[in-house]
Amino acid sequence: MHSALTLTPAQLPDLLLHVAVVRPVFVWGAPGIGKSSLVRAFADSLGLPCVTLVGTQLAAEDLIGVPELRDGRSRFAPPESIARPEPYCLFLDELNASSPDVQKAFYSLILDRRIGEYELPAGSIVIGAGNRATDNALARPMASALVNRLLHLHLRASAVDWLDWAAGAGIHPWVLDYLTQRPDQLWVQPPKTEEPFSTPRAWHMLSDALHSYGEDIVEDTLRLLAGGTLTPAHASGFCAYVKTVRHRYGLDAIVRGDASWPRAATDRDLLFFFAEAFRARLIRDLPDSREHASRAVREFALRAKGLLVELAEISLECAQLVVATDAEGRPVLPAWFLVEVTRDLPRLVAART
Repeated sequence: MHSALTLTPAQLPDLLLHVAVVRPVFVWGAPGIGKSSLVRAFADSLGLPCVTLVGTQLAAEDLIGVPELRDGRSRFAPPESIARPEPYCLFLDELNASSPDVQKAFYSLILDRRIGEYELPAGSIVIGAGNRATDNALARPMASALVNRLLHLHLRASAVDWLDWAAGAGIHPWVLDYLTQRPDQLWVQPPKTEEPFSTPRAWHMLSDALHSYGEDIVEDTLRLLAGGTLTPAHASGFCAYVKTVRHRYGLDAIVRGDASWPRAATDRDLLFFFAEAFRARLIRDLPDSREHASRAVREFALRAKGLLVELAEISLECAQLVVATDAEGRPVLPAWFLVEVTRDLPRLVAART
């Protein structure tokens, strides 16, 4: 299920506060963007215990319960985890990944707030969550009867929200600083192959591992940790960033002229990192029109052209990376700057076509 209307993690609690207290809600979103933790935090904010049922780990009888005799009659006794006397938040995680029989068993619990003779206490809330089929995650088609029993919200990852949260959550400073510079790498679409990919959860895992090792972590171990949690290109960029931190060697020094592009073969990853960071700096600081550029910006553009020439002498590939188009073939740098660059450095023209 997809929707053009999405919300960020920061917007979700307010919607849940007004909707989940009166109707059951289903939160859709890609793996690793924080759906489960957001629901648990919301329940905690209401002072409600959160009971999580994972759809992929359930059978229908786990919900319906087992038959018992009472006064010569049989009835189904729901499990203790559900049949609670006090109000609580019932969180149905991976609901759309459960079998059709399990989904069907949830019908009355979701809509009528009861299962068998047990009824959810007043003040209880029901929230479901799951991944989409296009996320290459385990998901089954949701029956229309179940779809129609829920209000559907579509969550998207937000670097702004995550960085605001991370600043007070003890996230490792290397991770926090890197994503502050490269917020576009917080999350990527899950790949079609079995390999690690970047999500808020993956960055959090990397942060925990870095805290465990401490700042004396050796470079090979750092590469193993980053490569085991992140998208390969992001892992390489992060390791290169850590190298700059440890050597007190950054892009600002190169732009100022206090340092030069790294030339050693062992610093190839560092060169690519600086090239990407330089591209991001140009996108951020150069205006669309040359007429709108201040004197300081024009001086920076002149310096940038010189740096591109120096970079191309070391690695034409890295220089082309700086001026390359986006995935749809559209220029990301201002046309006036690209015209001047390609006039002075014709070898970069190939990167624009």
